[in-house]
Amino acid sequence: MEDCGRGGVLDGRYELGRVLGRGTFGKVHLARDIRNGRSVAVKVVDKEAVVRAGMIEQVKREISAMKMVRHPNVVELHEVMATRSRIYLAMELVRGGELFARVARSGRLSEASARQYFRQLVAAVDFCHRRGVYHRDLKLENLLLDEHGDLKVADFGLSALVDHVPGDGLLRTTCGTPAYVAPEVLGKKGYDGAKADVWSCGVILFVLLAGFLPFRDGNMMAMYKKICRGDFQCPPWISSGARRVITKLLDPNPNTRITVAKLIETSWFNKCTVQKPVPAQSTTEENGKQGQMEEPEKLNAFHLISFSEGFDLSPLFGGEGIREDGMRFTTKEPASSIVSKLEGVAAKTAGKYRVTKSSAAGVRLEGESRGRKGKLAIATQIFALAPSVLVVEVRRDDGDTLEYQKFCADELRPALKDIIWSSSNSQTPNQVGNNNWTRRRSAQQVIRGNAPVTVIRDWAVTAASAHRLRTLPSNASLGLFPSNGRRNPTGK
Repeated sequence: MEDCGRGGVLDGRYELGRVLGRGTFGKVHLARDIRNGRSVAVKVVDKEAVVRAGMIEQVKREISAMKMVRHPNVVELHEVMATRSRIYLAMELVRGGELFARVARSGRLSEASARQYFRQLVAAVDFCHRRGVYHRDLKLENLLLDEHGDLKVADFGLSALVDHVPGDGLLRTTCGTPAYVAPEVLGKKGYDGAKADVWSCGVILFVLLAGFLPFRDGNMMAMYKKICRGDFQCPPWISSGARRVITKLLDPNPNTRITVAKLIETSWFNKCTVQKPVPAQSTTEENGKQGQMEEPEKLNAFHLISFSEGFDLSPLFGGEGIREDGMRFTTKEPASSIVSKLEGVAAKTAGKYRVTKSSAAGVRLEGESRGRKGKLAIATQIFALAPSVLVVEVRRDDGDTLEYQKFCADELRPALKDIIWSSSNSQTPNQVGNNNWTRRRSAQQVIRGNAPVTVIRDWAVTAASAHRLRTLPSNASLGLFPSNGRRNPTGK
């Protein structure tokens, strides 16, 4: 895959168009996906500039975070591609501009509009936190609007992953935008990433309703003092219900600041608003859709890379990561059989677990009772490796790790062991039973950008040539960044 500029075709899949914007390490192009005609935004990152600035870890975290948080209110990362000199991030194209621009035009939003955007923001932030991602730079400029007027959280460049948090559970990097940053981030004692994000959500809600920032001063130190004291005043046009919510969000004490769980229970947050009309579907259409299950997501080469124990990107970035809670196996059973098995697991637990989502793409089980760390939730994703071979990935979506491991050992593995498949020339059934339930690598270990293209020893791998991956040695070195021209498969 060769580097290309405007008018060029990137790896036979993206036709690059005009430049939408420029940043410190590259630019963003409008592009068209040749395969389906979809318009996307392609972020082109200059590797050399990133390496010179010592920002490898930041780029790595941004890619990892965006891959982990697939949500309707988060800008989606479609693919990650790399050449010797550049990294290409193919992302969802959000056409509506920044929420900041809308507030700047109108001065402030109506309470109903502000509540609608705020709900979408909280839904996205809560999902990120549940996936172990802390944004750390939430502000109006990083909230985009799509063509339907829905909010999309963008720019995970300053994000932190739960894998990076030390044993005390506190982050220590002072970062963010001054007017939106939480008071504890300014201190030297560490801070909880989730609570810091909640503070930023409070600043955003204030700006949506008031039309100006709650903490503003020409002198930066004076502004920081106001932030640390929680010194702000709501204008008279903000309702009493909204005032109460803002006051709880902008509590300078992170230990008493409202949590997302309590926030979504407040009467103001749940106040009914007029919803956008949804076109009604005929009964015939609904019945037809009920009879058809959506297809499992198709695996691409980057999925295969991130699944493989031998293809670890982390040595080229330095350091080792921590594995997430998860396991994986292959099967030749159809998706419907896998779904039935998983639904059966919930049924056999005598009401202890319920199915909250079920489709050919996956199943989600959730405990009815709260454990040490809330309700245990298990998410299962089904991928199509080949027409007759599926990959099933199971992970802990919420709750306690020990409870999850016990559930897997006592309930899940016994119920699914008869559908695990292995090729006849690779492992014995006993080996498969042990080895196919592999622990999933964390985002810190593997750059998982849902990308079908990366660079393996200067050889571009595409989905079409993914089968050639198995011809590489188990210690083959993969990387988005060069290692000074030297080969070092072990990373030592």
